[in-house]
Amino acid sequence: MASAQSFEQAFRRARELQARGSRVKAERLYRELLARGDQRELVLRGLVDFYMESRRADDAILHLVALTEEVPDSPYYYGRLAGLLDGLGRTEQAIGHYLRLLERQPDLADVHYNLALLYKKEKRWRDAIAAYERALALGIPRPHEVHSNLGVLYSAMRRPDEAADSYERALALEPDYVPALFNLGGLREESGDRERSRVLYERILELEPHHAGALARLVHASRIESGDDPLLTAIDRALAATQNDAAGQEELLFARGKALDDLGRYDEAFAAFASANALGKRRLPPYRPEAVEAAVGRIIDGCDRAWLERVQTDSPHSPIFICGMFRSGSTLIEQILAAHPAITAGGELEFFPWLTARRLGLWPDQALAAPREALQALGQAYTEHVRELFPDAGNVTDKRPDNFLYLGLIRAVFPAARIVCTQRDAADTCLSIWFQQLGGLTYAADLAQIAHYHRQHERLMAHWRELCGDALYAVDYDSLVRDPEPVVRGLLEFLGLPWDERCLDFRDAERPVQTASVWQVREALHARSSGRWRHYAPHLRGIAGPWHDL
Repeated sequence: MASAQSFEQAFRRARELQARGSRVKAERLYRELLARGDQRELVLRGLVDFYMESRRADDAILHLVALTEEVPDSPYYYGRLAGLLDGLGRTEQAIGHYLRLLERQPDLADVHYNLALLYKKEKRWRDAIAAYERALALGIPRPHEVHSNLGVLYSAMRRPDEAADSYERALALEPDYVPALFNLGGLREESGDRERSRVLYERILELEPHHAGALARLVHASRIESGDDPLLTAIDRALAATQNDAAGQEELLFARGKALDDLGRYDEAFAAFASANALGKRRLPPYRPEAVEAAVGRIIDGCDRAWLERVQTDSPHSPIFICGMFRSGSTLIEQILAAHPAITAGGELEFFPWLTARRLGLWPDQALAAPREALQALGQAYTEHVRELFPDAGNVTDKRPDNFLYLGLIRAVFPAARIVCTQRDAADTCLSIWFQQLGGLTYAADLAQIAHYHRQHERLMAHWRELCGDALYAVDYDSLVRDPEPVVRGLLEFLGLPWDERCLDFRDAERPVQTASVWQVREALHARSSGRWRHYAPHLRGIAGPWHDL
């Protein structure tokens, strides 16, 4: 009894020292208690909490591993360990610990589900599918959520039919499950089925009248022609009803700006976009112009001819990359090319920057020091990932716009790569970025910052043109929409492909389009967006940017 009381008192004392910030004394006392061997689980938990609070992740991991060995059948400790490792970018290690648990207890449905999420992050698609299906076979609660997640996974794998089937399975189990309705609506949009996507979004609004995503998607899929349009009224009502939902307000305000732009009410549209971007600026990390300039400078200085000659591989693969500033026409170019029978649209693939970070380290600082062998392995991994998604395709386009940051590395990894760079009137490009909710782009919510980033893009592209020469081909959006045939002929000639009339009728093709401009690229070519910035000229005076000489 006395020894038990002594342990309790000592443990309480360690907690008190930790709370008072006496970290050295607290750690010493925890370790003394651990050495005594009494109630090891409790002491290990105390040490884990102590190290987490002290931001000593490696020590926390070490003691979480000890906990999984002390209590080897406890999913809780494995879950904490896996979550910490994953948060640190050590996802494969997290997977390994879950597999350790499943060796002992193979029928833990929740663990298979968590494992599927980690496999998806690692782009281990087949393993993720198998883990989701095992969770379902084991009777996991809320199976409709698992089917919906499978739909998201199949969509990422560019398998739209299986994605649709998964969403339908989810809805068969839970007809009012809004995430499945919304994702299925998005899938219908991507395939160009405007009417079926509209039905799904309207169903969501019956369940949740102020659902920001459904309202925004309906607005973007429609041409608003009257101030009395019910969609505009619904947007205004939703804005009034969701004032505490910053994310929803941001999405709704972007949609409102688009609707007002359709109506030609440009002053009001600009105000709506300004309010949306003000919310976006609160959400995004700060944009640091000096850091961007310095990073571009390091890329330019490091990626010179001597570096290229030293590390360039002998890979025979010749992938097609389409890149440039966001909103400069890359989706349009890809859809035109994908109408050619020799080309498959890959969309915005994550593989190249993801593999660069995983295999070479940060770009440019660490990756520039990588040897030729590492670049050779990166190229092989990239090729395998693309082949897994498109096993029967010949030429697959990779349309990730910000791959322009990696063009020297792409040229080193794939000497035969064909690189298409999109360009568009700078003022229209910058304003179009500001008109869209573009995820995590730190510069995208401020017009002056967008203009600054655009200047850095131009600075870097000038270097790539000098370094890569004829491997780069520029396509001008404004020339394309004015007179498409000569531009498309030149592009196909660059790619070594014969002329095909279907490239001018690309909008009639039934292929998925995963982009913010999903409906614009399904329209006939038009020049309405060229010079669009002039509608907003009075609001741009005084903002540093390509419109500065107004």
